[in-house]
Amino acid sequence: MTAVEVRHLHKRYGQHPAVDDVSFSVEEGEIFGIIGPNGAGKTTTVESIAGLRTPDSGSISVLGLDPVKDRAEVRERLGVQLQESSFPDAIRVAEALDLYSSFYRDPADWRELMGLLGLTEKRNTQYRALSGGQKQRLSIALALVGNPKVAILDELTTGLDPQARRDTWTLIERVRDTGVTILLVTHFMDEAQRLSDRIAVIDGGRVAALDTPSGLIARTSAVQQVRFRVGRPLEKSVLTELPEVTEVDVREGRWVVTGRGQLLSSVAEALARAQVVAMDLRADQGTLDDAFLTLTGRAPDHSPATDRKGH
Repeated sequence: MTAVEVRHLHKRYGQHPAVDDVSFSVEEGEIFGIIGPNGAGKTTTVESIAGLRTPDSGSISVLGLDPVKDRAEVRERLGVQLQESSFPDAIRVAEALDLYSSFYRDPADWRELMGLLGLTEKRNTQYRALSGGQKQRLSIALALVGNPKVAILDELTTGLDPQARRDTWTLIERVRDTGVTILLVTHFMDEAQRLSDRIAVIDGGRVAALDTPSGLIARTSAVQQVRFRVGRPLEKSVLTELPEVTEVDVREGRWVVTGRGQLLSSVAEALARAQVVAMDLRADQGTLDDAFLTLTGRAPDHSPATDRKGH
């Protein structure tokens, strides 16, 4: 079922069109990634979904509800972790969770959330004494304390060290496994590729592409190669006849298949039909960074920035 549906969304700030005819849908249980250059309209889009901004035109549905007309009900079902969040320095982890849970009609058990997110030992720690990773965990917990069906996570791992980022990724996957649909806005391509089931690339306020991570890479990578060895004879024609294949080379028992599109899956299916097992299989292709560059004409900017009013 569809959890979020955005249709022909428009939003301007003065003369600047921040969002210009954006449309996409998010299925229940998905991690849906949103990537794009700074100022592309990503944050404005998710803030409109959350009901924090009123679109100039277009429609948004969150679990069948309008974020503007049904603001109170959407608030009960939608959790939000925004790019810019701050809390009183002296508030303790347990105090913050207890306070936020009181805002909701049917909150989650915040003590269980502390355990899920590894914060139980920090329950009496003041916010100012938390590490960057712990603050992010608290921010996620506060987004989930209302027991939402959909959660928006905007620039989740900015400022975290590599290990804290990977720990946070694992937490997000665990949250999705509990049944929460997640909209993930990020400027980290490795994060989008690791977590997202599908990704919308937003550029200039429009959706430039929407596909799975591997689909985006396959669509924009000029050349891909699949390398493997086989344990039994294989006719080259099994592979050269595939429309995705442009060249097949065999040297000293090592097969190298060059091509485009969904090359890896096509080669794997062809080998399976021929009842040939590929050994030491390796696929060399572009990355999501390469796809981003091809689609937007710019390399990913690894520092987040607001997209409001063109900044």
